[in-house]
Amino acid sequence: MFEGKGHPLSDESLTAAGQSLGVGLPALWAVMTVETSGCGFLSDRRPQILFERHWFRKLTKGAFDAEAPDLSASTAGGYGARGAAQYERLGRAVALNRQAALESTSWGLGQVMGFNAVMVGFANVEAMVKAMCDSEDAQFQGMVGFIRSNGLAKHLQAGDWASFAKAYNGSDFQKNHYDTKLQQAHARFTAGPLPDLRVRTAQLYLTFLGYKAGGVDGWFGTNSQRALVAFQKSKGMPPSGQLDDASLAALAEAAG
Repeated sequence: MFEGKGHPLSDESLTAAGQSLGVGLPALWAVMTVETSGCGFLSDRRPQILFERHWFRKLTKGAFDAEAPDLSASTAGGYGARGAAQYERLGRAVALNRQAALESTSWGLGQVMGFNAVMVGFANVEAMVKAMCDSEDAQFQGMVGFIRSNGLAKHLQAGDWASFAKAYNGSDFQKNHYDTKLQQAHARFTAGPLPDLRVRTAQLYLTFLGYKAGGVDGWFGTNSQRALVAFQKSKGMPPSGQLDDASLAALAEAAG
């Protein structure tokens, strides 16, 4: 359930968003990096998610408090492990109330809450989830839609990280130092270079194929090179460790 194509983030999507919002790419990369370490998918092609028990309780009016107190509670928290473990929680919540479960979950690169689906440009939460399972571009557009709909671009333009974090992450943003993390990430990306989307695409494909690429961050380090060499060998290609056009095409084909 929720496994999709896993198409990687495109340069066209990034460029269009930066131009439409009037925001520099370092700021957009900062938001993605703080929210999901810059990758919208798990290794099994399912989107990065976080199930929020307090929202599930609110949307179901406490109907499942007694039956599933770990899924329905008045306070935030109790998340458990990140990654695939969140889908176990989501699956149990879906069995109780599918729409409320999807709306109580944050999705993809920008961790957009499901109940914001219409506001960020989707017909409904089902359409949003389907799109976000298919591509990081859809996930990114959800993030951009939230920024646009809430008038948050001005905070990114001004480098007002506290105001942005409060509006994007909630009034408790200081508990997790969201504003500081955003500021630090922005400074790093401003100093450059920005993540290389070509490298990032290869890393995502390698991850889907079961290779340990050292993350999906757009930096072609030792782990990524070793993973690429292993892939090249598996395909009978020269094990150059170079991300040439032939290797990227082979990765795309293998990853489907």
